[in-house]
Amino acid sequence: MDRASLLEAWQNIFGRPAPKGLSQNMLRRFLAFEVQAKAQGGLNRSTRVGLTSAKPRRRQSTKLKPGGRLIREWNGVTHIVEVTEGGFEWRGQSWRSLSVIAREITGAHWSGPRFFGLNR
Repeated sequence: MDRASLLEAWQNIFGRPAPKGLSQNMLRRFLAFEVQAKAQGGLNRSTRVGLTSAKPRRRQSTKLKPGGRLIREWNGVTHIVEVTEGGFEWRGQSWRSLSVIAREITGAHWSGPRFFGLNR
Protein backbone atom coordinates (compact mmCIF):
# COMPACT_ATOMS: atom_id res chain seq x y z
CA MET A 1 0.00 0.00 0.00
CA ASP A 2 1.16 3.51 -0.69
CA ARG A 3 1.03 6.23 1.98
CA ALA A 4 -2.38 7.56 0.93
CA SER A 5 -3.88 4.05 1.17
CA LEU A 6 -2.30 3.48 4.57
CA LEU A 7 -3.69 6.78 5.88
CA GLU A 8 -7.13 5.88 4.59
CA ALA A 9 -6.95 2.43 6.20
CA TRP A 10 -5.91 4.05 9.48
CA GLN A 11 -8.91 6.38 9.36
CA ASN A 12 -11.22 3.41 8.70
CA ILE A 13 -9.79 1.23 11.47
CA PHE A 14 -9.17 3.77 14.22
CA GLY A 15 -11.82 6.36 13.32
CA ARG A 16 -9.36 9.24 13.39
CA PRO A 17 -6.43 10.47 11.32
CA ALA A 18 -3.05 8.85 11.75
CA PRO A 19 -0.53 10.74 13.92
CA LYS A 20 1.64 13.04 11.88
CA GLY A 21 5.19 11.93 11.28
CA LEU A 22 4.61 8.16 11.31
CA SER A 23 6.62 6.52 8.57
CA GLN A 24 4.96 4.18 6.07
CA ASN A 25 6.75 1.30 7.77
CA MET A 26 5.28 2.18 11.18
CA LEU A 27 1.82 2.74 9.70
CA ARG A 28 2.01 -0.75 8.18
CA ARG A 29 3.09 -2.28 11.48
CA PHE A 30 0.33 -0.63 13.51
CA LEU A 31 -2.31 -1.54 10.96
CA ALA A 32 -1.08 -5.13 10.68
CA PHE A 33 -1.18 -5.55 14.46
CA GLU A 34 -4.68 -4.11 14.68
CA VAL A 35 -6.00 -6.30 11.85
CA GLN A 36 -4.45 -9.40 13.47
CA ALA A 37 -5.77 -8.48 16.91
CA LYS A 38 -9.30 -8.08 15.57
CA ALA A 39 -9.07 -11.36 13.64
CA GLN A 40 -7.70 -13.27 16.64
CA GLY A 41 -9.95 -11.64 19.24
CA GLY A 42 -7.34 -9.32 20.76
CA LEU A 43 -5.75 -9.69 24.16
CA ASN A 44 -7.37 -11.92 26.76
CA ARG A 45 -9.00 -10.36 29.81
CA SER A 46 -6.21 -11.13 32.28
CA THR A 47 -3.60 -9.54 30.00
CA ARG A 48 -5.72 -6.41 29.54
CA VAL A 49 -6.27 -6.13 33.31
CA GLY A 50 -2.56 -6.64 33.93
CA LEU A 51 -1.63 -3.90 31.48
CA THR A 52 -4.12 -1.38 32.82
CA SER A 53 -3.34 -2.04 36.48
CA ALA A 54 0.44 -2.16 36.10
CA LYS A 55 2.10 0.45 38.26
CA PRO A 56 5.03 2.36 36.82
CA ARG A 57 8.32 1.32 38.32
CA ARG A 58 9.83 3.86 40.60
CA ARG A 59 13.45 4.58 40.20
CA GLN A 60 15.38 3.39 43.21
CA SER A 61 17.34 6.17 44.76
CA THR A 62 20.75 5.43 46.10
CA LYS A 63 20.75 6.86 49.58
CA LEU A 64 24.27 7.70 50.69
CA LYS A 65 24.82 7.61 54.41
CA PRO A 66 27.47 9.56 56.30
CA GLY A 67 30.52 7.40 56.84
CA GLY A 68 30.15 5.67 53.48
CA ARG A 69 32.99 5.58 50.99
CA LEU A 70 33.00 5.87 47.23
CA ILE A 71 36.06 4.47 45.51
CA ARG A 72 36.94 5.05 41.87
CA GLU A 73 40.10 4.44 39.91
CA TRP A 74 40.86 6.95 37.18
CA ASN A 75 44.00 6.85 35.02
CA GLY A 76 45.76 4.56 37.46
CA VAL A 77 44.97 6.69 40.53
CA THR A 78 42.51 5.48 43.16
CA HIS A 79 40.21 8.22 44.47
CA ILE A 80 38.38 7.75 47.78
CA VAL A 81 35.46 10.02 48.62
CA GLU A 82 33.97 9.97 52.13
CA VAL A 83 30.26 10.70 52.54
CA THR A 84 29.70 13.32 55.27
CA GLU A 85 26.63 14.97 56.82
CA GLY A 86 27.03 18.05 54.66
CA GLY A 87 28.25 16.45 51.44
CA PHE A 88 31.53 14.76 50.63
CA GLU A 89 35.18 14.85 51.57
CA TRP A 90 37.92 14.24 49.02
CA ARG A 91 41.64 14.96 49.44
CA GLY A 92 41.02 16.64 52.78
CA GLN A 93 38.52 19.16 51.37
CA SER A 94 34.74 19.34 51.75
CA TRP A 95 32.59 19.28 48.62
CA ARG A 96 28.84 19.69 48.22
CA SER A 97 28.57 17.82 44.93
CA LEU A 98 29.88 14.56 43.52
CA SER A 99 29.75 16.08 40.06
CA VAL A 100 32.26 18.77 41.01
CA ILE A 101 34.58 16.09 42.39
CA ALA A 102 34.21 14.05 39.20
CA ARG A 103 35.03 17.16 37.15
CA GLU A 104 38.13 17.81 39.26
CA ILE A 105 39.30 14.22 38.80
CA THR A 106 38.65 13.95 35.06
CA GLY A 107 38.89 17.53 33.82
CA ALA A 108 35.57 17.01 31.99
CA HIS A 109 31.92 17.39 32.87
CA TRP A 110 30.58 14.17 34.40
CA SER A 111 27.51 13.24 36.37
CA GLY A 112 29.01 12.54 39.80
CA PRO A 113 26.66 9.64 40.62
CA ARG A 114 27.36 8.11 37.23
CA PHE A 115 31.12 8.58 37.55
CA PHE A 116 31.12 6.81 40.92
CA GLY A 117 28.88 3.99 39.69
CA LEU A 118 25.75 4.90 41.62
CA ASN A 119 23.56 4.88 38.49
CA ARG A 120 23.01 1.81 36.39
